[in-house]
Amino acid sequence: MSHRRTRHPTHEEIRLWRHVMRAASPLRPTQFAVDEANDNEILPPPSKTKAEAPLPKSPKPSLKSKLAELVPGKVVDVDKRTALRLTKGQMAIEGRLDLHGLTEDRAHGALKHFLSMSQSMGRRCVLVITGKGVEGKGVLRTQMPRWLNAPELRPLVLAVSEALPKDGGSGAFYVLLKRNRSGEA
Repeated sequence: MSHRRTRHPTHEEIRLWRHVMRAASPLRPTQFAVDEANDNEILPPPSKTKAEAPLPKSPKPSLKSKLAELVPGKVVDVDKRTALRLTKGQMAIEGRLDLHGLTEDRAHGALKHFLSMSQSMGRRCVLVITGKGVEGKGVLRTQMPRWLNAPELRPLVLAVSEALPKDGGSGAFYVLLKRNRSGEA
């Protein structure tokens, strides 16, 4: 049986689709909203309750191989060409998440939701904007590597690298997601 390659929509097609869909009203409430200011950004709904929608199942780390720790700038689990493209900002950014203004707990929840949704949608490279913080020591910026290495997110992420100045510099990260092999997307 041959496997068909699915074509992903271009940035222009996505923008056109979102422009057309702005006039549409959902039949039932959605689990996430698209930020009007940035067409690629997915944010979780603002809520005060702990009752959140369940995330798509992430692959469990196997007992045979322990996943290497993710360190921004140190790309080890990918081939040389992909690592170079990631660190030089040459990969197409298929989604953006801006964590500015969120508390640490809200930012962590938003990151988990965003990465799970992005991987289930078949995205490969996403940009997570944390901000630099005071003197480059922002809470979200320093917590990001720890969050990505946590058991619930590490199986989703292949590599992480600090973004280039055009994409946010030291206040943003390129996150390379593993391919969704479960056939959900």
